[in-house]
Amino acid sequence: MRRKPRSDAQRNRERILEVSKEAFTRAGANASLDDIARQAGVGPGTLYRHFPTRDALLVAVYRSEVEKLAAAGRKFAETMPPLEALRAWMLLFVDYIATKKIIASALNTLVGGPSKLLEASYTQIREAIRALVNGAIKSGDIRKDLDPVDLLKALVGVAYMSSSPDWQQTARRLVDILINGSRTIK
Repeated sequence: MRRKPRSDAQRNRERILEVSKEAFTRAGANASLDDIARQAGVGPGTLYRHFPTRDALLVAVYRSEVEKLAAAGRKFAETMPPLEALRAWMLLFVDYIATKKIIASALNTLVGGPSKLLEASYTQIREAIRALVNGAIKSGDIRKDLDPVDLLKALVGVAYMSSSPDWQQTARRLVDILINGSRTIK
């Protein structure tokens, strides 16, 4: 059995992940780990104790983002009306795609490729949107024949179709179009 990490160790780990996400976003997979440690306010030994390799850190950053996205879906479902929860999550997913697009090239440097990691994240994301769509169907806001994966595919397609600097604004607008097109006809 593993012990629960001390609270200071957990804070250090979370801070390292946040700083790493920003660093990998700016500089790619070759971001300086010493700079990451310094910006996180920890020593290199602390960084390597949590993440023994660059690959381990990249994977942890990616997993952390996926876990935050899945957790947000649960929180939105508990605190918002179903349709608002779905919309809020879809907008957050657009932000996730922005991070993923930047980190994806870094993930491709992993030995053996990122396929298992991506499969696991897809499962979490699919389950999050499925729960939100099912809630909106039960409330009568969304058509009963809507497949949650169709919404997911539409969002991913929008994000990857355009490499223009304003693609996120376009994707956010399309979230509303997707939501409106999914509503039940009354």
